[in-house]
Amino acid sequence: MEKLLADIVHIARQAGQAIMVVYADPANAVMTKSDDSPLTQADLAADRVIKDGLLALNTGWPILSEESAQIPFEERKAWSSFWLVDPLDGTKEFIKRNGEFTVNIALVENGQPILGVVYAPVLDVCYFAARGVGAFIKRGAEDAHPIHAVSPAAGEAIKVVASRSHADERTTALLQMLGEQQCVSMGSSLKLCLVAEGAAHYYPRLGPTMEWDTAAAHAVVIASGGNVHDNAGVELQYNKPDLHNPEFLVRASAAKPLRW
Repeated sequence: MEKLLADIVHIARQAGQAIMVVYADPANAVMTKSDDSPLTQADLAADRVIKDGLLALNTGWPILSEESAQIPFEERKAWSSFWLVDPLDGTKEFIKRNGEFTVNIALVENGQPILGVVYAPVLDVCYFAARGVGAFIKRGAEDAHPIHAVSPAAGEAIKVVASRSHADERTTALLQMLGEQQCVSMGSSLKLCLVAEGAAHYYPRLGPTMEWDTAAAHAVVIASGGNVHDNAGVELQYNKPDLHNPEFLVRASAAKPLRW
C-alpha cells in the first residue's frame, strides 16, 4: 500500500504539471459540459495523464473519472475495487486563477475510499493517505509529515471551513449551532483536507457534490482520524447507482456531531 501510494502521488504531480501548462496561458479555451459546468483544456490534459499512469500500474482495477462518468451502473456494480478520479477539482477556481484547485485520485474498495491523493499544483501542496499507512501532507520542498484531525480544545475558537463558490443560508444556519467560530473560505477538495490536517474542525457541505469530488480527500480524512458522514451519521459510500453525494459533514471523530 505504501508503494502504491507513492506511485499515485507521482501520477498526481504529473497531472498537476499538465494542468500548469494550460494555467500559464490565459488564452486557453474554456468549454462547457452538457450540464453547463465549465470544462477547461486542463481537465482533459490531466485526465489523459492520470489514465495513462494508472493503466501503467497494471493493477487491473477499472477507472471512473469525472470525464468518463457515463459508465452505467450495470457495469460498475461488479467493481469491488476501482480508481475514482477528478482530474481537476475546482474548475471555477481554475478559471478565477486563485490556485485553489486540485488533482484528486482515490482507490475505492467495497464502497469505501482506502487510498487518496489530493494535489494542488499552484500551491505545491500534496495531501496523501492510505489505509494502514496514515495521512500526510507535503508542502513544496519540505519533508512530508503526518497529519491528524483534531477536536476543538476547551476554550478554543471553533474553526469551520466553507466553500469559496457555494455559500448558502442553510450552511450559515447550521454553523450557528456551533456558537462562536472562525470561518475560513477555500475552494475544491482542499476544504476536507483542512479538517484532516487540523487547520479546521468542521466542514459542512449542504450543496451538491459528486463522488469524484470527495473520494480522495475522504480517504485522507479517514486516515487522519476524521469522518465524512451524512445527516444520519452514515459515512459516505461510493459507486452508488446515482453518483451524487448526499449532504455531508466533515469533522474529527471526537468532535461534536451536528444534525440539520
